[in-house]
Amino acid sequence: MEAIEYQRTRLFWIGVLALFIAAMLFALRTGLIGEMRVEVYAGLSNPGEAIGAAFGAAFLGFGFTLFLASPLLDNLGIGNVLRGAGVCFVGGTLLAILGSATADAEQARSLFWYGMLLQGIGWGATEAAINPMTTALYPEDKTHRLNVLHAWWPAGIIIGGFIGFGVSTFEMPWRYAMATALLPSLVLIVLLLGVKFPPTERAADGVSFKDMMLEIVRSPGFLIWFGAMLLTASIELGPGAWINAALSAKVGFNAVLLLVYVAGLMFVVRHFAGPLAKRFSNVGLLWICSFLAMVGLYLMAKAQSPVMVVAATTVWGMGVSLLWPTMMASVSERYPRGGSWFIGLIGSAGALAIYFLLPALGRMYDASMAAKAGGSDALNALREAGTADATAQLTAIEAQAAPEAFEAVALMPIPLLVVFGAIWLLDRRKAESSGDAPATPAE
Repeated sequence: MEAIEYQRTRLFWIGVLALFIAAMLFALRTGLIGEMRVEVYAGLSNPGEAIGAAFGAAFLGFGFTLFLASPLLDNLGIGNVLRGAGVCFVGGTLLAILGSATADAEQARSLFWYGMLLQGIGWGATEAAINPMTTALYPEDKTHRLNVLHAWWPAGIIIGGFIGFGVSTFEMPWRYAMATALLPSLVLIVLLLGVKFPPTERAADGVSFKDMMLEIVRSPGFLIWFGAMLLTASIELGPGAWINAALSAKVGFNAVLLLVYVAGLMFVVRHFAGPLAKRFSNVGLLWICSFLAMVGLYLMAKAQSPVMVVAATTVWGMGVSLLWPTMMASVSERYPRGGSWFIGLIGSAGALAIYFLLPALGRMYDASMAAKAGGSDALNALREAGTADATAQLTAIEAQAAPEAFEAVALMPIPLLVVFGAIWLLDRRKAESSGDAPATPAE
């Protein structure tokens, strides 16, 4: 397949824009969590769990869309899937904005949930299309190109984070910030008009749909990577979605700025993924990243000052920077006959892990706050008091409650260190016995 026939530079930047929008919406949800909790979820005894479930709906839509669209990508067409993503970005954003304005609180929460779900479907359609498209356009440089593509995820977080921070700072309605995602979504839909897309790598190599589906039976080792993705996504996106709510009180400023800072680290680090993968191999890079993420999460739980929180977040951010795209590239390289199906399954694993993790983190956070306040009734009384003293007490309680959730997530990288370490060692032994370079993967 001659990738140049398909205007691969233009297609690559279309993929960049789609991922940028998904990231921007992720950052807006995270940065505006406080405003949404007060306006949409006011009066509930478990606001943390409730809003965690609503945000989890985005990951639910993401995961199921990846699962369904990935194996059918060649039948549906990459372009049609991306057009559907643009429509879902627009529709989900409008549903969240307009739905939350209704006078009926229960209906508002329901429509908000469906808006988040639709945004997640757009995100899933984006990932289902752009990852196989990129491996098809750049078969000779998958790890580097996927990491450069996914560098625009943190770029979207930076823009969305600053918009959310600005709206919060000037006490503007959160709907104004959410509405800013409509313009790039409409631009994406326009750019997709009249563009020719390539077949996936699997289709170009003549691997049939049936053979692609049966590859999961022929390659049981893939299940190890599927399980690993459950954990790598959890240690990256779970804490990322909860940073603002959990750490703002501890650092003394809107912690969405920490998310923006980490996104900046990601944007830079992902442009060096190619040389790093050649130096350590993909799986070696995954081991190093998992170790840094574990150390960072533990330090985030223990840090007591703003300076230590920023330092801990730096270590965690460096660790999670390369996990998602390098997992995609590793699976694509090791199981090429699995095609878009295997890439989609990996993404689905990550999304579903977060769907269950976010409400769990919310429950831990709610329970910890209630315990430190002297019970749920005492906590609710503080929330309803509205006095300066009550607000100060709530801030102190939030700062004390934050560490428990991060301590729990800090244990997740441990099995990753075992799995990636074993694969790394096996790869090196096979490479040495065959005389190949150390980065050669084991099949």
